[in-house]
Amino acid sequence: MIKKEKNKNKDFKSQILVIGSFLILIGLFIIGYHIYSDYNLKRIEKDNVQEFFEEEQVVEDIPQENKFVEVENKNISKTNYNYIAVLEIPKINIKRGLSQEKYYNNVNRNVEILKGSDMPNISKGNFILAGHSGSGRVSYFKNLDKLVIGDISYIYYGGIKYTYKVTNIYDIEKNGTALITRDLDKTTLTMITCRHNTNKQIIVISELINQENY
Repeated sequence: MIKKEKNKNKDFKSQILVIGSFLILIGLFIIGYHIYSDYNLKRIEKDNVQEFFEEEQVVEDIPQENKFVEVENKNISKTNYNYIAVLEIPKINIKRGLSQEKYYNNVNRNVEILKGSDMPNISKGNFILAGHSGSGRVSYFKNLDKLVIGDISYIYYGGIKYTYKVTNIYDIEKNGTALITRDLDKTTLTMITCRHNTNKQIIVISELINQENY
């Protein structure tokens, strides 16, 4: 009787060991899959940004009188999400393509161009971008709070590199609307994100200081 009980305990321990090993393998697979997915998404994004610049170069080679028509009607390949611009912030290691296509111009998938924004080529306009903070895969503005007055950002748009310098940073209550305080005589870039684990949003205002062909 005692021998049978010992055998049962031994079989039970063996089953627990097998199940535990199986669960560990599943856990390792899930972790590995997420690591691979993140790496693959970053690689694809890097390729898409490069493709954006290559396509912009093709546009630059078009005769001036046809350039506007070509930009408006150009069919951009689906692989680059119809990027129309690129945001670069060297200090916090951001280089993201920006899209006007509804699916990708969404804060849950990318940095979003907010409705009512003026594009960078509009004098005294305000180009407004929003992104998630936190630690998720789409938290592209997670380090926006590290910017200080004087830091530089770039927008590449329509063959022009627009350089902006941070002139104001402030917090607002997170209530569904954002009060933007800026100099209406300046061309500006506004970036918005949530301050992590608070009910606040960070507003970063930058003013255009230079523009040049790229």
